[in-house]
Amino acid sequence: EASGIVRSQRAAGVYWVINDSGKPRLHPIDERGRALGRVKLDGAKLSDWEDIASFTLDGQAYLLIADIGDNDPDRKDVRLYIVEEPEAGDDKVKPEWRIEFTYPEGPRDAESVAVDVENERVLVLTKRDVPALLYALPLRPGTEKRIEAERLGVVASLPQPGRSDLEFASMANSWHWQPTGMDISDDGSRAVVLTYGGVYLYRRPPGQGWTAALQQMPEIVSRSRNRQAESVAFDATGESVLITIEQRNAPLFRLPLTQPATED
Repeated sequence: EASGIVRSQRAAGVYWVINDSGKPRLHPIDERGRALGRVKLDGAKLSDWEDIASFTLDGQAYLLIADIGDNDPDRKDVRLYIVEEPEAGDDKVKPEWRIEFTYPEGPRDAESVAVDVENERVLVLTKRDVPALLYALPLRPGTEKRIEAERLGVVASLPQPGRSDLEFASMANSWHWQPTGMDISDDGSRAVVLTYGGVYLYRRPPGQGWTAALQQMPEIVSRSRNRQAESVAFDATGESVLITIEQRNAPLFRLPLTQPATED
């Protein structure tokens, strides 16, 4: 069950995928979805891994694994693992640091994280709140054993449910407005958000923060509904995103961010 996908920062054509349950493993794949190995995350727990992010800090490539899923919600704390990005053929890797945190208003279910390298922050977007809530955490660990996330605001720019959507969601098995994945481009100028109802692209001009950028109406990349849509990542070119879903033998899709021009 591919709950998160992200591009490698150190190897061309390599992507990392995680499961939301089972053993704490990182799964490298190529651009066609073929397995390249399996790397154990030594010393880590897997309660509900829901997203993975990649970033480069001080010249070193890292992966961030977000153990933040909380369907009920009732977890007293959730956590992030940060590891130096391994080689696809490695057997295991240990966390360089971890961040345990809580939310100021109590437990929240979330499946979307991204790293704002410029400001050395981790952004977390909740799933079941209407509208979704955006939180921030420091990327580097502090002295506290557990920290409280900073609430940045709501993200009402994503399509929101109507009254009938909320009333009949469980019967229709459709929560098209819920975010399930997020990624920030390597140059920090764009973010992509995946929901069960589509793919949305946000652009951030120089000098603007992500809180403000995510308040602007996004570009609609796709409005294809998929009840199992779980994972999204920019590809290495930044011109497309890769998407996969939560099921066994999940397919891997490539979606261009801009449609080719048509001839008159």
